[in-house]
Amino acid sequence: MAEKDVAADGCQRSVQRGLEAPSAGYQGVLQEAGLGFTPLDYKEEVVQPFPRSPKLLRKLAKAGAPSQEQLSTRVNELQAERSKTEAHIQSLKKRRADLSRSTEVMKQQVRERFETMRDVLNRDEQAVVDSLELDLRQTRTRLDQVLKNWEQYLCQVTRSTTATQRALSKTLQEDLKVQPDHLSPKKPDASDEGVQLNKERFQKLLKTLWCLSKDLKAQLQRKTLLLDWSPVRMDGQTCHGQMEVTPEGRGISFTSSSRSAPEHPLQFDKVCCGLGSSPVTAGQSYWEIDVRCCSAWAVGVAYGSLQRKGKNKEAKLGRNRNSWCLELRNGHVSAWHNDRHVACQVAGQAPLGKVGVWANYEKGQLMFYDAETMCLLQRFSAALTPMFDRAHHQFTEPLYPALRFLRPSESQAWPNHLEICNLNTP
Repeated sequence: MAEKDVAADGCQRSVQRGLEAPSAGYQGVLQEAGLGFTPLDYKEEVVQPFPRSPKLLRKLAKAGAPSQEQLSTRVNELQAERSKTEAHIQSLKKRRADLSRSTEVMKQQVRERFETMRDVLNRDEQAVVDSLELDLRQTRTRLDQVLKNWEQYLCQVTRSTTATQRALSKTLQEDLKVQPDHLSPKKPDASDEGVQLNKERFQKLLKTLWCLSKDLKAQLQRKTLLLDWSPVRMDGQTCHGQMEVTPEGRGISFTSSSRSAPEHPLQFDKVCCGLGSSPVTAGQSYWEIDVRCCSAWAVGVAYGSLQRKGKNKEAKLGRNRNSWCLELRNGHVSAWHNDRHVACQVAGQAPLGKVGVWANYEKGQLMFYDAETMCLLQRFSAALTPMFDRAHHQFTEPLYPALRFLRPSESQAWPNHLEICNLNTP
């Protein structure tokens, strides 16, 4: 408001000086009115008028004084220009007021993103809000400068209008030797429209916050499951002859040749499968299998009564009532039980990296997760399993973790390695 009052006082003093010195002549009136205008990037230092070209000076010298009709037309043009300028200034002021409302909407959206992680991310939320406040202050500063330039232009239009009206009222126009300068209409600059909040940056911020919220939710869910983590090791005596187990029992590799050791009664002789050494008999258990180095696999659980000899359905994971599994074959993930299956939706385009298995023995629940995103891939429950032959009410035998190497398609290499993850980390 102070800047506007100073500009108005300047206009009033200019008019008053012109009224106090009517005998200065038309040329003095035009010079006092300040018809030579400064550019938008006006600074406080004195700005010299633009020099006139010799050709233009000769043309002005030959031209006569403007007629009454020309001056009237010029007044109308200046008044119309003043109206357009005032309307544009009002539009700029309205946009300036809308900045606060737009920022408040953005703040609210940011707060909604932070609600699910409020307890641990208060500082980050405040940092984001402060960033929006800084963006608002910077945008306001730029818009204030544009508004100031337009108000200065309005003051110049007002002075020019006043000077032209005074020249129009003079009766001795034959004494006028110099034609008055013409005020070029000022159009809104394209840069004016560019003064706004960085909405593209804000949308990226919202997307980032959504990803953070999703990842945080997955990590919190995984943390809950890790409370049920049970160390799993493979029983080498049950593994097929082409399955090589590391000494600690967590790494399993497929080999092209069978072991030379004699066949064990509990060993799978035809199906490339193996069971864990410790069964789940009560409570809740969770473990993860790294499947990144294998192109065709099956991960699941099985009763100890699962058939070990032969290669019929009774010895294959998921193809009988004694086993449940999640398997990858030909690039597709599916869940199997009792020789029935259902396709599983995997989030994203990347293949599964780790499979999480969670079992609640008493409630008869079995769940398979994408352990990296914690997306639920398949749920087997006592309450409802409509896609399978029957709903079991509870597990009737001890559950053994189970792994199987599947024969890949001709375009894929033979499966190589599966790893049971060690989750005993802080």
